[in-house]
Amino acid sequence: MAEFKTNVYRIFDKEKLPYTPHTYPHEHDDPVDGVTVANSMGIPVERVFKTLVTHGSDKNYYVFDVPVARELDLKKAARAVGVKSVEMIHVAEINKVTGYIRGGCSPIGMKKKYRTVFDSSAAGFDTIFVSAGKIGWQIEAAPGDLAKLSGADFADIVMDNG
Repeated sequence: MAEFKTNVYRIFDKEKLPYTPHTYPHEHDDPVDGVTVANSMGIPVERVFKTLVTHGSDKNYYVFDVPVARELDLKKAARAVGVKSVEMIHVAEINKVTGYIRGGCSPIGMKKKYRTVFDSSAAGFDTIFVSAGKIGWQIEAAPGDLAKLSGADFADIVMDNG
């Protein structure tokens, strides 16, 4: 693999935390859905997490990481961060708020540190995958290390399968 490093990899290097970089095929900078990413990398979808950014009723931004095949439960998410409600931000706001683009948003290395919550299912794996901050790039790391670097908590934040 090329020696290209995203900021996410650099942050892990600086903190001397172990990780494995991964890439997946994509066309130009067109984002692909997370299930497609997991399948193209041959990884169970439960281990690949998408990073979602919300705006709370208290006017703060909150970041949630959930398995790519699951949906964020906005009520559970709001409870997890102790606000009345949260709503997804518009795609056009992602870069302004995080410094990342849609499809390449990582919980690590955003412009600012936002309150972050990983779905509790993440804690059940030795390693999980999240975007490394660029479309086509993923980082595999221990959930605890990802939580440490993003200041994240773990909570049940996905919709119940029903």
